[in-house]
Amino acid sequence: MHFQTEKTVLRCLAAAALVISLIVGWAFELSAEARTPAVGTLSPAALKRIDDTIRNEIATGKIPGAILLIQQHGKPVHFECFGVRDPDTGLPMTPDAIFQIYSMSKAVTSVAAMMLVDEGKLALDDPVSKYIHSFAKTKVGVDVSDEAGEYPLKLEPLKRPITIRDLLRHTSGITYGFLGRTQVQKLYANPLLYAGDFDNADFADRIAVLPLDDQPGTHWNYSHSTDVLGRVVEVVSAQTLYEFEKQRLFDPLGMSDTAYYILDSAKFPLIAKGFPVDRSRVAGIRDPTLPRRWESGGAGLASTTRDYARFLQMLLNGGELDGKRYLKRETVALMTSDQIGPETGIIHDLFYFPGPTSGFGLGFAVRTSSPPGTSWPLGEYRWDGAGGSFYFVDPVDDMLGVFMVMSPTQGGRIQLNLKTMIYEAMGKGLRKD
Repeated sequence: MHFQTEKTVLRCLAAAALVISLIVGWAFELSAEARTPAVGTLSPAALKRIDDTIRNEIATGKIPGAILLIQQHGKPVHFECFGVRDPDTGLPMTPDAIFQIYSMSKAVTSVAAMMLVDEGKLALDDPVSKYIHSFAKTKVGVDVSDEAGEYPLKLEPLKRPITIRDLLRHTSGITYGFLGRTQVQKLYANPLLYAGDFDNADFADRIAVLPLDDQPGTHWNYSHSTDVLGRVVEVVSAQTLYEFEKQRLFDPLGMSDTAYYILDSAKFPLIAKGFPVDRSRVAGIRDPTLPRRWESGGAGLASTTRDYARFLQMLLNGGELDGKRYLKRETVALMTSDQIGPETGIIHDLFYFPGPTSGFGLGFAVRTSSPPGTSWPLGEYRWDGAGGSFYFVDPVDDMLGVFMVMSPTQGGRIQLNLKTMIYEAMGKGLRKD
């Protein structure tokens, strides 16, 4: 799940590393290999201000700990761990810490679906009902006021089917219950939606019987669309979502600590935990050590900084990493270009998390204009998660950033500040304080 993006965008961490030896490939073990300090386009003095900001967040009890990675030209140039990964035990934050990444899962599921598109097994304009038959009966819910001031729900037929493209760009009409401003969204907030030990097929069918908040293709509405997309991946591939992603993405990319559930008890101490106030259940997602049949393609993954950065580097490279191609270059370009611009007539929902300077592609917010007072690069794409973690990919500067934290109540507050500071370190942003 996701609480904000861009208004919320960018959180915590970082510390410049001293040169002890040359970075070879992906050296993330601090005890084994040193880091090259930020040079060239990244100002060490500005990066130090980021470090100081993160340390202050920890010192003042806002967050227990975090990790920041900034990677440029395929190498980490700024990587640091701060604070603790478990405030109860005091275990220090380490590079192998595992985080629940919530809505950062959406990018992975979107890539999985587009791999099937590349192979001709799935088409963007296919109706969802072709793969999940229960969506053939889905209706749109319309609030209608009566004389008593009540707002009963009127059901209307779809003007056109929900498509795979709609699921990827959040124009399906499906919504989330945590937004809660309409009668339809209140139905999505019903705890029965998450009751029992259901699987992806069950969950998709539960969504299908709920009315849509809007006609497909008319509004950007943040939603369970990616969960439904995960079920489409299962139907097309004849595998569970995790089986497909493990075989096609996680294993080849070396993402050995990315999964929907952590089954190895030896890794339990590596799971980052928030303060008690931040340990509430988010949209049906529970403790990752308690396996269930549901594999939420929209919010369920746990991962490490290293694993997720490997995934992002593949995208930054245009769909290729270490000599293996995962997506066509033109597919990555399509995914990371605005798909809901003014020419489409798509209305931005009241809760339009990408913000006023961004559109939305097939799985990512995409920068379409620079915020006032900055020269932030166009084409930067990104998203974040309800735990406060976020990522961004900047093709102009051949750079990516990953921030990992477990602090739902604080994550949104400092994300934009951190993004501003990161681009200030490159001479592309103006400080606001």
